[in-house]
Order: sequence, then structure tokens, then C-alpha cells
Amino acid sequence: MSKHTNRRAGRSGDANRDRPAGGSGSTGRPSGPRRQDNRDASGRTRNRGRSGQGRRYSASAPSQRSRRADPARLVAYEVVRAVHAEDAYANLVLPPRLQRRRLDRRDAGFATELTYGTLRGIGLYDAVLAECVDRPLAELDPPVLDALRLGAHQLLGMRVPAHAALDATVALVREQIGAGPSGFVNAVLRRVSERDREEWTETVAPASGTDDALAVRYSHPAWIVRALRQALVAHGADAASLPALLEADNAAPVLNLVALPGLGELSPVLEAGAEPSPIGPDAALYSGGDAARLPGVEAGTVRVQDVGSQLTARALAAVPLSAPGDTAAGQDAAPAGHAGRPGPDGPSEHWLDLCAGPGGKAALLGALAAQRGARLTANEVSEHRARLVEHALTPVPSGVWSVRHGDGRQVGADQPGAFDRILVDAPCTGLGALRRRPESRWRRTAADLVELTDLQAQLLDSAVAALAPGGVLAYVTCSPHPAETIIQVQDLLHRHDGLEQLDAKAALQAVAAGPLYLPAITSDAAPGRGGPERVADAGRLTAQLWPHEHATDAMFLALFRARRT
Repeated sequence: MSKHTNRRAGRSGDANRDRPAGGSGSTGRPSGPRRQDNRDASGRTRNRGRSGQGRRYSASAPSQRSRRADPARLVAYEVVRAVHAEDAYANLVLPPRLQRRRLDRRDAGFATELTYGTLRGIGLYDAVLAECVDRPLAELDPPVLDALRLGAHQLLGMRVPAHAALDATVALVREQIGAGPSGFVNAVLRRVSERDREEWTETVAPASGTDDALAVRYSHPAWIVRALRQALVAHGADAASLPALLEADNAAPVLNLVALPGLGELSPVLEAGAEPSPIGPDAALYSGGDAARLPGVEAGTVRVQDVGSQLTARALAAVPLSAPGDTAAGQDAAPAGHAGRPGPDGPSEHWLDLCAGPGGKAALLGALAAQRGARLTANEVSEHRARLVEHALTPVPSGVWSVRHGDGRQVGADQPGAFDRILVDAPCTGLGALRRRPESRWRRTAADLVELTDLQAQLLDSAVAALAPGGVLAYVTCSPHPAETIIQVQDLLHRHDGLEQLDAKAALQAVAAGPLYLPAITSDAAPGRGGPERVADAGRLTAQLWPHEHATDAMFLALFRARRT
């Protein structure tokens, strides 16, 4: 990484380390004798110029500078601080703050982009800021660092004029943090504004093509860049598309909507400006702002849900169960009509969403179950998230569903063989949803994989125990990491001889509204566990979606059927 110490704000070795360049202390008062020539006739502050270029004055006089934060930037600052100081999730914190500040559509859009763009770009922005500050960023007060990140995103990632980004960010800091830090922030952001994004990127992340350079250039931790490269290869995709995948993670996602089958209507949403999804049935894409204003969203019959998640739930509901006495392998997983277990009043199925919180897939499964005469049990271990599941299921007829509050790892022991269709949307690293959850990339570490994959295996074992003979199990993650996808599937098949794997690619394509690009996995590309062919070749029958290919989260799907004995 290139160093430009001559351009850094502040002075190395200064005992007052939080002072801005020029010697102002934290109170904003000069620390030494007052210079008589530091302002012009209008009161504009004179800054030290570069060698040979003379001195220059600030753009505005003190009386012209804003001393209050504008509401949109204040909301972004509050959300970013909540994310870093309280481990909050931006998608949960931002909406109520937008409503509290009563921002109009334009300001709400600005605050949203500033919030999410800053959180996505921390890797690159911190590398840039490190070139402009005379000390490690870890030594800065966290509120000051977050304000610098917000300013950097306005300068390098948004169409905000430099003077507006500087003045507004300094005003924010002056109001929320203090006058002294505002001078420091002003000095640092002036250094940032001397180059555009591409110039800074070439400085801090040369286009060498290495994973470390890609990590800075596209603001992803290096371990995630390496994991995504491995995932592309393991799932039969082109590793050369890694930059496109990383770039897609940084693009603001268009809202995905779904009309619950039999309950919601898509046409009013389309009339309000949404566009039909090219791959999701009863689904739409919306980029017009606050989705809560759309018909059906407040009532819950139209829901915000990633199309990839929609397709995995629909695939589980559509795969035929094996008929009584059918012991064939059943390799064709495409829908073939309803084939539930006979009951006193005709076919009746009992479905289970094992990890249901916060309830998006449960609501879609519940609506589908209502159309089929089936019942859904939605299980959630967290009491708070169980309440969210109940709320999500409110539009679905009450007799169709119930919510179970308990550990999913115990369901198999408590209700063995009780369910015809089971969804295991397992807790995972979330590497496939980084575009919608930008803060998660900075929270997860490679060490999390061990705990998460152990939990996934235990949940899958519980699901197998709870699966009725001939029943279908869907394993879903929003991560393409091989350890959470193909290897997990191989291990499951190795542990349970009574499972047959179904063709998830065929099942996913069968429920999609348009063609899906789902490349074949060769035995050379897929990670192998050895053992029987059904285990070693398990990856071939799985399906993996990608943000840069399908404009969805990187959802993974594997399907299994319990053999009848």
C-alpha cells in the first residue's frame, strides 16, 4: 500500500492526538498564540497551501457554515453508529428512524443510500482514510471514524458535490460530537476530496488481481473473497466472474416482492410502478422507494422477499411425495401433482419450517399449504423471532398453521416421522446475502464456520428423524460456501442411507417463471468426501443461485426424499 505521509492530516507524535491539522484542540480553540492573519476580510479561514501554491481560504465564512446536521445525514449517522456500537442490523434500525424523522421520499432515499453504501464500502474507505490520517484508524474515537466513513462515501461513492459533502459532514460532527473533532474531520475529508474514487482505488488496491487487492477494491474481507472464489469453482461457475460477484454484492438491491398465493394480488403492485420478476411467479421488482406504501404490503398479503428465497420454498412445495409402496429412486423431482398421504377426508400433508424466523418463507409456505389443504408448523428457537413468525403468518388462515417455540434440534426426537415436507433454512454465514446485509461481511469470520456447520448438521439430523416415509426435505442456505452447501450435503448422505437425493436444479427450474442459468458441477470441481458414488457426486444434483447471474441472493438448495421401507 502506497504511503503519502506528506498529505496526512494531523502531525505524528503530537501529544494531543485528536487535534485537527493546524493545531486546534478538542474544544475548537487554538492551542497556541492567536495568529492575526488567518482570516480574510470576509472571515474565511486561511489554510496552509501546498508548497509553491500559496495559501487558500475555506469556501465559506463562519456565519455561512451550517452548525446543524441535516435530517437525512443524521439518520445515516445514527444507524451506522447503532450497527457498530450496539451490533444492530441496519435493515431493522433504519426504517423506524426514517419514519421518526418524517423524511420525504427523496431524503429517505438519500439516507438509505448513505447508510448502506457506507456500510458496504468500509473496507475501501478505511484504506483511503488510513492514507489521510497520521495514526492507526483504531486509535480514532469510533464516532469520529464513522463520520469520516460517511463523508468518504459521499465524496467517493455518491453524486454529492465535494463542498456539500464536506460542509454537511462537518456540521454533523460539530452538532453530534464536538467543535474540535469537526476541524479534524474537515482536514481529513479535504485530503480525501483531492482524488476521485478510481484514483484512490488504484493507490490503495492496485489492479493486481490478487485476492487481497480484490478485498480492498470491492470492500470484502479477504477470507470472504477467497471463500467466494472457492464457491464459484465448487458450484461449477466460472472463477473469472469473481469480480462481477463482488461488484453485485455492492450494488443496492432492487426490492423483491411476492404476492402470497391465493391471498395477495400482484396487479395493483404493478400498477403502482413495480415490474414483473423475470424468474419469480407472482413476484415483482420495485425500485420506487418505500415498499410499505404499495397495495397489500401493510396487510401482509404482499411481502418483501428475495426471489431466490421464494423459489426455494416453492420448489419444496412442488416436489411430489412418493406414493405408498413406491420404493423407486424417483430421480425426476419436477412437480407431478399433489401426492400427499391419504387421510379420512382425502390427501393431507403436514409441513414443517424448522428454522422459521423471521417468517418470510413460512408465510409463503403457509399460503401454499392453504391451497393444498395441508398444515404448516413453523418452529423457531428464539421467542422474539417466534413472535415475528406469528405476525408474518397472520394473513394466512389461522387453521392452516401453528408456531412452535423450541429448539429445532429436538423436533426429530419429539415428533419422529410426523412431517411430509420439511424446510431447513439453516443459520449460516450469510455470504450470499451481503448486498442486503452489508454489515454482516464485517462481523463474520472464518472461525464462525465450525460452529455453524455443526449446528447445520444437527438440525438436518433432527429433520431426517422428523421426516415421514416418502417425505421431502429441503436444505437451504443463503451462503454458497462449500462447507455449508456441498460438503454438508455429502456428510448428510453419508450419515443417512435412507435418504435419496433429488434433482434440485430441475425442481427449481420447474417453479421458476423464466429460464435459470444453473451450470453443471463436474466431479473435478466439486469438493469430495469420498465414499459411495451417491455421496461423492452429491453436488451435481444441488442448485446454486448467484447475485451476478440471477439478481437474487446466493441461495443454495438441496432436496432429499425419505425412502419407504
